[in-house]
Amino acid sequence: MSKIRVYELAKLLDKNNKELLEILGNLGVEVKSHMSSIDTETAQLVEDALKGTTGVAGGPEKKKEERQLIKTEIYEVSQGATVKAVAKLIGITPAEAVKTLIAGGLMVPADGPVDEKALKVLEDEYDVVLSMACDEATEEQDDDSCKVIKRPKYSGDHLEARPPIVTVMGHVDHGKTTLLDFIRETNITAREAGGITQHIGASTVEQNGKKIVFLDTPGHEAFTAMRARGAQATDISILVVAADDGVMPQTREAINHAKAAGVPIIVAINKIDKPAAKADRVRQQLSDVGLAPEEWGGSTIMVEVSAKSGEGISQLLEMILLVAEIEEFKADPTVRPRGIVVEAKLDKGKGPVATVLVQEGTLCKGDILLFGTTCGKIRAMIDSEGKTIDCAGPSTPVEILGLTAVPQPGEIFESIDSERCARGIISDREQEQRSALQGG
Repeated sequence: MSKIRVYELAKLLDKNNKELLEILGNLGVEVKSHMSSIDTETAQLVEDALKGTTGVAGGPEKKKEERQLIKTEIYEVSQGATVKAVAKLIGITPAEAVKTLIAGGLMVPADGPVDEKALKVLEDEYDVVLSMACDEATEEQDDDSCKVIKRPKYSGDHLEARPPIVTVMGHVDHGKTTLLDFIRETNITAREAGGITQHIGASTVEQNGKKIVFLDTPGHEAFTAMRARGAQATDISILVVAADDGVMPQTREAINHAKAAGVPIIVAINKIDKPAAKADRVRQQLSDVGLAPEEWGGSTIMVEVSAKSGEGISQLLEMILLVAEIEEFKADPTVRPRGIVVEAKLDKGKGPVATVLVQEGTLCKGDILLFGTTCGKIRAMIDSEGKTIDCAGPSTPVEILGLTAVPQPGEIFESIDSERCARGIISDREQEQRSALQGG
């Protein structure tokens, strides 16, 4: 009896993978993932169920209710509040809060004070809104006294699907750069003639009309810098392993970084065209370190590719889009712009420039941004194709001009109402840093 994979059937039935997995579950069919295979008889059963009833998957109202992310609990956190105090406020134990912060890359003890980064991690994990209160004595004063960035609360009504953010990692000489170059150059060639790539630290490519964003920054450094600041920029990690070399120390390091960040891993078994290539040996080595391939009953997608000839690259991009569909990456383009610095430098002709990745909201020319103790008004924005643009939505990498200093990679940026308010926040932060140094 012939078989078909779940994701292939989902395409045929015009359903997403999550919906089809739910339908199969309701029909009593046990499958592990979208890569599982089912026989044609079961596939026919699913098709008949979809034709005969509208309630198999729980109905549209139930799906809407399940997927709508609504933050209903709003809490005001006083300046200098400890992790323990915030935990009590939102109804969790201090240990749970500390564990959540560690998972988010922040090492804060239960008695330690929370900052904006810590509040953001707790907000995302527990679906609450945590607003840092300004001091009562300064609340009525002008923008110079602003001590905290106020982000508008949102209900999730405007959440939209966004392109996945992908980081390519792996051992040196296993073909990370070659793979990324092939994907980028092929994408440029596929577009209209004359397309120019602007090397801004990130690239946007298209596969079957859908966008994928690749961070060009070396994987290990990107993860280390971003996680050190409690930031998360990557949705999916591509682990490149050479078929003729196998798992190496840097491969294990890359796996640990991806697992610590909690992002899905897709393995690209590269150099498959070499005579010494042994793909199954690589699969076995990866199984030994906790990445069992789906074809062996595990949960890790592995694709055989050649970054030199292009073999398997299209399938790799399809798998990225498949994982993105399952994970349902979304963002609200209507809230105050917020994102992360991918790379930054001092350009002789342009001054301080930074490549940023917009994570939520829509960034526009003229916006005032705050990065730690650096701020600036956006004078110009350039996308990965070298085009000057006026606005950039979620998952869009852009190079921005107009900063007063060079920010650090991995630093979070937020939009501020005025430059006076930004300068006030910077002054407070610099004072806190000086106090911390004197106290140490």
